[in-house]
Amino acid sequence: MLKKFYIKTFGCQMNEYDSDKISDLMQSVNFVRSETLEDVDCIIFNTCHIREKATEKVYSDIGKIKKLNRSKKKPIFVLAGCIAQAQGEEIFKRTNYVDIVVGPQSYHRLPEQIKNFAERKENFSDTNFELIEKFDTLDNLKSSRKSKTSEFLTIQEGCDKFCSFCVVPYTRGAEFSRSFNSIINEAKKLSDNGVREIVLLGQNVSAYKFIDGNKTYKLANLIDEISKINSIYRIRFTTSHPNDMDQELIEAFKYQKKLMPQLHLPIQSGSNKILKLMNRKHTREYYLDLIARFKEANSEIKFSSDFIIGFPGEEEQDFQDTLDIINKVNFINSYSFIYSQRPGTPAVDRDQILLDICKDRLMKLQTLLGDIQINNSKKLIGKKVEVLVENKTKTVGQFFGRSKFMHSIFFNSENSNPGDLVDIEITSYNSKNLFGILQKEEVLV
Repeated sequence: MLKKFYIKTFGCQMNEYDSDKISDLMQSVNFVRSETLEDVDCIIFNTCHIREKATEKVYSDIGKIKKLNRSKKKPIFVLAGCIAQAQGEEIFKRTNYVDIVVGPQSYHRLPEQIKNFAERKENFSDTNFELIEKFDTLDNLKSSRKSKTSEFLTIQEGCDKFCSFCVVPYTRGAEFSRSFNSIINEAKKLSDNGVREIVLLGQNVSAYKFIDGNKTYKLANLIDEISKINSIYRIRFTTSHPNDMDQELIEAFKYQKKLMPQLHLPIQSGSNKILKLMNRKHTREYYLDLIARFKEANSEIKFSSDFIIGFPGEEEQDFQDTLDIINKVNFINSYSFIYSQRPGTPAVDRDQILLDICKDRLMKLQTLLGDIQINNSKKLIGKKVEVLVENKTKTVGQFFGRSKFMHSIFFNSENSNPGDLVDIEITSYNSKNLFGILQKEEVLV
């Protein structure tokens, strides 16, 4: 007899990938995914611990569900992901609504854990690091999900960099690279299911390194092999650390036409003093030189980044250095946040900057980033842009897709389909999106 489960994802692309795999696992043991909470037998929260606000949002949502279900039979509640890994059995002390706690390296055992809980009604926590076992299980898992045009594919987990603000080494563990063949096999399965763009994922994806006998495979090798799959049109990867960009990967942007000329390369701060305090292990000069090397390989390449504002010790000149590097690189899109203290990280006990100062700096930085994005959008008016169609919107006749540079583009068409590559002439824009006209009612591929 089929049972229903509901899953909610918080945080990064890695969590989105993990949630899809959790859904496959659940459906392999006769659960069917529900898009609502109505009459479900199991609720799964796949969580993020990267900022305090994200963590508190999870507990707030648990409280809301508890109130909604007060008069109904309680579903089995699973708290998965990075909060589970960071807080473990302490979660049971904070809320009595959670039944099972499972970390991001242990979720492959979730069907067994749910079965055991249903029989014994005893809370259970599993936060062991079993990456080889996890990926072996996932490699043999069949998916009944309908694939999207663009899909994530995890190739690497964990991080050895130990930036002083970051919880990833504690919640995801040390760097671990999946086997080369298992990644290629998954890419082929995605292709067979209609996927046309693959986004290679890792907490530190550019550190991918898999040794098989006397052969060493790195990220550039993966990109080359995936590019041989005819029905894969586009390849991307995220997120990278500047220190792991080798020359082979830089050169891939020169010769590999399926590798999109857009790179997310977090710097976090433009100040050498703050970069040192963050334990980033590189300087602004190194970062700018790296940008120049990528541009030498491919003059079209565009960059996005991450910025942390108000890191302990940040003075006005440090903030101005960050604005300066934004102007120098001309980032087409970026994520920016006020520093959030994370328990267990080296920066947590340092003197904090006044919140009002942080808010003012964040507003100035986001205004600059927004102005740059608008100026870049203006330059595209009247230009023809290649778009990979992702889906049809709720508006009659309207479709959504993305450019090579990850621009979100909306256009009208009578016969486009997800997975098509089409040419769109850009006619207008707003702060986040581009709008255009389909050049011909035909596909490029």
